[in-house]
Amino acid sequence: MTEEGTGPLPVVAVVGRPNVGKSTLVNRVLGRRAAVVQDVPGVTRDRISYEALWNGRRFTVTDTGGWDPKAAGLGAAITRQAEFAMKTADVIVLVVDSQVGATDTDLAAARILRRSDRPVILVANKVDDERSEAGASELWSLGLGEPQPISALHGRGAGDLLDLILDSMPEAPREQEGETGPRRVALVGRPNVGKSSLLNRLAKEERSVVDSVAGTTVDPVDSIITLGGEDWRFVDTAGLRRKVNTASGMEYYASLRTEAAIQAAEVAVVLLAADEVISEQDQRVITQVIEAGRALVIAINKWDLLDEDRHMQLEREVDRDLARIKWASRVNISAKGGRGVGKLADHLRAALASWESRIPTAELNQYIRTLVQETPPPARGGRAPKIKYVTQADVRPPRFVVFSTGFLEAGYRRFLERKLRERWGFDGTPIEISVKVREGRESERRKGTGGQR
Repeated sequence: MTEEGTGPLPVVAVVGRPNVGKSTLVNRVLGRRAAVVQDVPGVTRDRISYEALWNGRRFTVTDTGGWDPKAAGLGAAITRQAEFAMKTADVIVLVVDSQVGATDTDLAAARILRRSDRPVILVANKVDDERSEAGASELWSLGLGEPQPISALHGRGAGDLLDLILDSMPEAPREQEGETGPRRVALVGRPNVGKSSLLNRLAKEERSVVDSVAGTTVDPVDSIITLGGEDWRFVDTAGLRRKVNTASGMEYYASLRTEAAIQAAEVAVVLLAADEVISEQDQRVITQVIEAGRALVIAINKWDLLDEDRHMQLEREVDRDLARIKWASRVNISAKGGRGVGKLADHLRAALASWESRIPTAELNQYIRTLVQETPPPARGGRAPKIKYVTQADVRPPRFVVFSTGFLEAGYRRFLERKLRERWGFDGTPIEISVKVREGRESERRKGTGGQR
């Protein structure tokens, strides 16, 4: 977060495959040891941001986990975090180990970054002396321009790299430039739930191939659609059959592109088939949208095919199987017949408004104080934590930080989320609540006196 009133800072994302020295480079940029560094791959898992200063200019540098498009399990989640960092950065720094040379993973990253609409700086790390520079020059083959030889560990070339980063930054951070194009909507769901039919209905022409055989769409298809008097950029995506790490061949790459489409979108419309039960694949698609932090609209398609008994049964299934996302905006539609499709625009606008909403700090804390007086956090280890302060750290989606004197149980955090939704709505958007523990003065005094009174 930046200081209030100064606005957002430009963002520099440091990306690359595991164990190329990304965290070491971040520490070099910061001038202090902030990022965890260890000589094994995979230490950094989440994207972590720090505020940096060089030549009088402040900016945010984001350290990311190792990027690997073929990673499975936890590695796949780490890769998604790195890809998100790339999409939200103003400058991207790709770090490559000059002693190893360009690997298949480096080549895959370069192919993606060559299509990026923002500056990309190629860093050849571990160039500790002039004899090592030959390995750096071989990285021209990645097609990202001149490799910048540095030694993140020893600082060699770091100043020149920082100068280049500052020269590559835009006049205003990407967030300040504002949205100039249509809002971005991803149409997602498992195969054959009617995504392409819905896109064709919205476009009033055949933009996507529709077939009763599941899996017709492989590449995301972009379409500018006028809906509710407003232009929207819809992306029809391949149906997600299974987890990316268990997919193979064409399906694997289709799944990757679908995940990228969700990350690039602002709001996702998840289609469910009314004539089928809510499946594990449906749940997984919804989870992907939530983990990506995107606004969410649930569209139940083929509603017109059901009789009254099935309508009632489906309502019970939704209440049971989607209980965790009662906050999601929901609309019943028929992609083929057109029923309810016109209502989509209002649902999209409402979800995006919640996604971008910010609560004034004074109003937020006044509400939380009253709430905590009525229902204080449960004691843990014989001591009840006290909530000192709450702030909304971010939007898109709304993120709240609770400053407390002790750990808050997961159940109490869910209680806080439920109450925030009851008070301010947040319909159609996930919200995130994190806790920062700050011990009270009394506890600090006890530590200073060895715990004695």
